[in-house]
Amino acid sequence: RYMTGGQVSLPLVMRGASGFGSLGFGSQHGQSAENWAMCVPGLKIVSPSTPAEMAGLLAAAIRDADPVLVFEHKALYGAKQTVPDGEHLVPLGTARVVREGSDVTLVGLSITVRHCEQAADTLAAEGIDAHVLDLRSLVPLDAQAVLASVARTGRLVVVEENPGQLGWGAAVASIVAEEAFDDLVAPITRVTGGNIPWPVARELEAEVDVSPERVVAAVRNLMKREPSTRAVGALRRSRSQEGVQHADQR
Repeated sequence: RYMTGGQVSLPLVMRGASGFGSLGFGSQHGQSAENWAMCVPGLKIVSPSTPAEMAGLLAAAIRDADPVLVFEHKALYGAKQTVPDGEHLVPLGTARVVREGSDVTLVGLSITVRHCEQAADTLAAEGIDAHVLDLRSLVPLDAQAVLASVARTGRLVVVEENPGQLGWGAAVASIVAEEAFDDLVAPITRVTGGNIPWPVARELEAEVDVSPERVVAAVRNLMKREPSTRAVGALRRSRSQEGVQHADQR
């Protein structure tokens, strides 16, 4: 479509299994290949976290004029959920707020959204209020949703299965570092898979896979850090402005 000036479109949807999920697939059958696809301009990339999200994203992908890659995590194939009746569309490029919070932002995709939710439950019992965001789509990426959340919480933890040396989480962290540095009261933290060929043995896989426990540990370490005076002032101003906006809306 780009090379023909819009004269030719390519409404193509490609579905594929991805992810590890402690299922024992090993390196030959366990990859998160969405990072590779992100390197190809023109491709749109989505990865659902629930059956309802799958139905809505797939319906939107079928209606899109560009090629859309749908990465489906193998560990979610057995998930069950009531899907809305009738036409159910989830617009590409729109993140979903899974849980509201004010202390830390947890950003996940596909299976890691579940990890973030479980971690948020544990953290809530400790008095830590986590905001959970499901990206849904990597291309286009809803960067504004991430930036808006970080402006409220001042802390960001990105959770992905990919090896930590690269990954979509690195791209999200880069955007926040460039565009919302003054909103941060602590360094951006990433929880990722290991930088090794993926093992088959369940015990070894558990050592390198992402889990709710690893997310909780990352947040605990983040909350222990003493924020700078500059960062605290910026966060207070952001929350004050948000309060004024809510008052105006009422």
